[in-house]
Amino acid sequence: MSSLRPRREDPPVLEEWYRRHLGPDIHDISSSGVHPYTFAEIRDLCRIPVADLDEIVMDDSVSQGGAGIRRAVADRYAGGDADRVLITHGSSEAIALTLSALLHPGDRVVVQEGIYHSLGHYPRAAGCDVVELPARAVRDGEIDPEVLDELITPGTAAVIVNFPHNPSGVTLSQPGLKALTGRTAATGAVLVWDAATAEIAHRWEVLPDPGAEGGDTVSYGTFSKTFGLPGLRVGWAVAPKELITATFPLRDRTTLFLSPLVELVAERAMRHADELIGRRAAEARRNLAHLTEWMAEHEELVRWTPPEGGVCALPVFRELEEAAAGPEAVERFCLELLARHRTLLVPGTAFGAPHGARLGFGGPEEGFRAGLEGLSEFLLARKAGR
Repeated sequence: MSSLRPRREDPPVLEEWYRRHLGPDIHDISSSGVHPYTFAEIRDLCRIPVADLDEIVMDDSVSQGGAGIRRAVADRYAGGDADRVLITHGSSEAIALTLSALLHPGDRVVVQEGIYHSLGHYPRAAGCDVVELPARAVRDGEIDPEVLDELITPGTAAVIVNFPHNPSGVTLSQPGLKALTGRTAATGAVLVWDAATAEIAHRWEVLPDPGAEGGDTVSYGTFSKTFGLPGLRVGWAVAPKELITATFPLRDRTTLFLSPLVELVAERAMRHADELIGRRAAEARRNLAHLTEWMAEHEELVRWTPPEGGVCALPVFRELEEAAAGPEAVERFCLELLARHRTLLVPGTAFGAPHGARLGFGGPEEGFRAGLEGLSEFLLARKAGR
C-alpha cells in the first residue's frame, strides 16, 4: 500500500475556473488584464535588437533581481532606490515572499473585502486575526473615515488593499489615498498596497505608488496587467530593505531568481512603460465606452457600478439577485453562457459576490464586442424563457 498522502486543499476558485474553462476559440471577456503583446511587437516598441538578445549570457541572476531591471523599476516606482526593489516571478511570488516574512500568528491584519485570493490567503495561513474592510466603506474615492478609524487601530500590524480594486474597479482619489496613508502611519500599521492596474484610471488621475517615498509600506506591481505581458511572468515588490532581505531564505529554497533573458526584456519594457501602457489604456477606454452603452441598453437585466480604474467590472445579474440565488447559480449561469456562446466570464464566487461576475474590458476590441454580443443574446434568451 502506498504511503503517499498529499495534503488536500481546495485551489482558489479563480485559478481553478481558468484551468478548467479557458481555451482556444473563446471570447474571453473575463480578464483583469489588457490585450497581450506579441514578442515581435515588444522587440519593436521597446527597441530590442537581435544582437542584444544574442549577447545575453545564460548564467544565474541574483535573489533580489538583476541590477538593470531593479534600477528600471526603482526609477518609476521607488524614487530611484533600487535597494528597496525585489524582482519576482509575477506579483504572486512577491506577495508570497513578503507576506510570509512580514506576518506572524496573532497579528491583527485588515484585509479589503473581495481582494485577490493570494492577498487574503497568507494572513489567514499565518494565523493572523483578520478583519475585513467592507466594500461599501469605499465610495467617492475615499474610505469612510469612521470605518478607517474603527478598523485601523493602534496595534494593527498591516492593512492590505488593492486599488483599483479587482474586480469592481473601485479606487481612491488623491485625498482618499492621503487619508489612508495618514491613518496607517499614525497607528504604526504597515500599508500593503497592490497596484496591479494602478496606471489605468478613469475617474481620477493615476495614483502615485505609496511605496515610492519609503516608510513602512509594501507595494506590488506586475507586467501581467497594464503592460500587456502576462506571459513574461515578472512582478516586483517595493519594500523596506530589511523586509526584502528577510525574503531571501524562502526564495533561496524555492525559485532562486529569474532568467537573465527575461530580466532584459522586462528592463526594456519598463523603460518603455508609457508607450506600452498608453496603447492598451486607449483600447480599454474605447471598450469601456462601448460597455457603458451596452449596460444602459440592458439595465433591466444587469446593474453595475462603473469602474473608476483598471480594466474590469463586477456587474450583477438581476435575475440571480432577485431570486436570492445561492453561489452555485452564478457558476451554472457562467457555464451555460460558455457552452452556448463560447463567451467566458469569471463567476462572482471567486470574489465573494454570488450574483455577479467579473467582466474584463481590456482585451482586443473585436473579441470584446463579440463577447458582449453573446452575453446579450444569452440574457435575452433567459428573459424570454422566464
